[in-house]
Amino acid sequence: MAFELIDLPYDDTALEPAVSAKTLSFHHGKHHKAYLDKTNKAIEGTDLEGKELEAVVASARDSDQGLFNNSAQSWNHGFYWHSMAPSETSPSDELKSMIDDVFGSVDGVKEKLAERGAGHFASGWVWLAIKDGKLTIEETHDGDTLADLDGVNPLLVIDLWEHAYYLDHQNARPAYLDAVNGKLLLPEDAVELFDAVALVQQIVDQNNGPVERSQRADLSRQRRIIRVFLDREAAHV
Repeated sequence: MAFELIDLPYDDTALEPAVSAKTLSFHHGKHHKAYLDKTNKAIEGTDLEGKELEAVVASARDSDQGLFNNSAQSWNHGFYWHSMAPSETSPSDELKSMIDDVFGSVDGVKEKLAERGAGHFASGWVWLAIKDGKLTIEETHDGDTLADLDGVNPLLVIDLWEHAYYLDHQNARPAYLDAVNGKLLLPEDAVELFDAVALVQQIVDQNNGPVERSQRADLSRQRRIIRVFLDREAAHV
């Protein structure tokens, strides 16, 4: 059993000119695939073989830096592809209300994402997430991820590694962020994921007693990734 590289959810020219087909061919077909190949090699014949990718990430954190880096980068890239779309999808009314409360407007959250992304030192990721019931912008360095963290539920992410934009924008990260922000963020998957998070939170709020451990684990997984996305990213062959 091995993790397989997911297909892009759009044609390789669909994000141009913000992200070119040439960039996607290298970024998806080589970088992402290499992380998955190294993850598969590391877990082959171990108890982690056949586990969901998120479980591999959680197991490797603080115990196996090499496996953590490769599995987390595999997860991050899968999430990144689904954080972009050829055309922007308007947020649901509830999501827009949360955006307005924290950032003032959709343009406001885009500006803050670009600001945090441009100011991030070296490689990493900038995320829009739900934390403590509110929208927040989080940063992770290098290959770190939000995938296995309780209480932080990512909605979308922007890759800040230079290989994500160098062929199109050279070393001008702000130009890349502007291009992605201007056309590609808040795609349908992010809206669906937010709605899933809201539904799960409603279930928790309506629970009269403490949530059982098994139920809490299942809810946590749903909060982090909608089932459709998890099936696409963590499918085994």
